[in-house]
Amino acid sequence: MRPAIVLLSGGLDSATVAAIARRDGFVVHAISFRYGQRHMAELAAAARVARHLGVASHRIIDLDLRAMGGSALTDDIDVPKGRSPHEMSEVIPITYVPARNTIFLAYALGFAEVSDAKDIFLGVNAVDYSGYPDCRPEFVSAFEQLANLATKAGVEGSRFTIHAPLLNLSKADIIQLGRSLGVDYGLTSSCYDPAPSGEACGRCDSCQLRLQGFEENKIADPIRYAA
Repeated sequence: MRPAIVLLSGGLDSATVAAIARRDGFVVHAISFRYGQRHMAELAAAARVARHLGVASHRIIDLDLRAMGGSALTDDIDVPKGRSPHEMSEVIPITYVPARNTIFLAYALGFAEVSDAKDIFLGVNAVDYSGYPDCRPEFVSAFEQLANLATKAGVEGSRFTIHAPLLNLSKADIIQLGRSLGVDYGLTSSCYDPAPSGEACGRCDSCQLRLQGFEENKIADPIRYAA
């Protein structure tokens, strides 16, 4: 069984990806980030998901992306609510965190190299998503090239693979797949602006896309939403 590094945010997508890695025979080593995000509930969710899936290890890395600012997730900027499907697919929102997935993958790459893992999994999606440039196929492909150019392991011929198995799936497809793998979505947290007690807002981009996925599957979302 080969080790794999899995970026685990605690959301619906990353929980599904961790389950996929486990299904495919990898020993899952999960990494989450405390990066100054306003939606800290996701870290508690990541820990719940890690326990539920029985991962081999789960690290939480401290970063401070608030120093850069420029995002509603790390700065004193209102999270957009009630955006239309067109806006979500065509306009990059203020919830985009500059270079976040690049930074996270760089950390994952470092851990992969020192742990002899050649596989890195992340839950980016280019179908039902908020228009982020670092959730697109071109980004994943380019980072894989970088990984094999910028590391000792890569240049010595031990190549890394970046797995993004959800890239071309809708939220409804992801939920259906995750349920078939035994993912308990009641443990996850996707909201960009949850209440202090943890309830999801139901109106941010992430909540709307999540709710649409469950609705298309004709099942209720098991998490709690604010009234």
